[in-house]
Amino acid sequence: MSVVPAEVLPGSALAVDETARPAVVELGPRARLWPSLCAVYRAQLSRARVARIPLLFVATFQSIGIMILMRGVVDGGAEAQAVVAGSSVLVVAFVALNLLAQYFGQLRASGGLDHYATLPVPPAAVVLGAAGAYASFTVPGTVVTAVFGCVLFGLPVAHLWVLVAVIPLAGAALAGLGAALGLLAPRPELATLLGQLGMSAALLLGVLPADRMPEVVRLARDLLPSTYGVEAFARTFGPHPDWAFVLGDLAVCGVVGVVSLAVATWAYRRAAVR
Repeated sequence: MSVVPAEVLPGSALAVDETARPAVVELGPRARLWPSLCAVYRAQLSRARVARIPLLFVATFQSIGIMILMRGVVDGGAEAQAVVAGSSVLVVAFVALNLLAQYFGQLRASGGLDHYATLPVPPAAVVLGAAGAYASFTVPGTVVTAVFGCVLFGLPVAHLWVLVAVIPLAGAALAGLGAALGLLAPRPELATLLGQLGMSAALLLGVLPADRMPEVVRLARDLLPSTYGVEAFARTFGPHPDWAFVLGDLAVCGVVGVVSLAVATWAYRRAAVR
């Protein structure tokens, strides 16, 4: 006597219908860069809004305090233009470079990169979204600092609209540098230290007039990404700004921003797979 499974009997209710088997479901296409970037930007902006606003006040008051101190040794002219432009861009450096380096350093140490690695978003969207969110917090502080500096030193305010280009370009360059420092640092404490050193370099090399610096320091100043944003903004205070030089400085700042964000994206991929 042989035993035949009921599933194979033609008239059995347990017979397997080949057409009833679930079809293999293909995964959807990978998320595109722009929608992913917007999603990460909105998430970072809403998450950091409460925590970063007090730090934005600190950055603004710090820059205003520096200008008040420099008012005692600088009367006007090109030196006053350098002080106001450097103090305004310093707000961007405090948030986009210093805080972003700390954020990515802590994110890497706490395993937060694993969360982003599981999402179907390009690595560039994560870096650009976070950098854009942090740079957005610098807009009010930079504008307030620039207006206060113009009133304090008696500079014209007619060309403050150039901040529309200076803030995003300098912010991209400094945010890319800050993200790269945070992602490449082996420990979060080192990332914080590097961010602080970068902000100190932006303070010393960007606020102080360049013509009073030694030649070696001037060369180091040319390597700092924020320098070109400071130079572009400072040139607009003159009675007849040379817009060709202003556009040239902004172009250099933009190129540095692209390179620094590309390095930060590479550093994110390197840190996410470890």
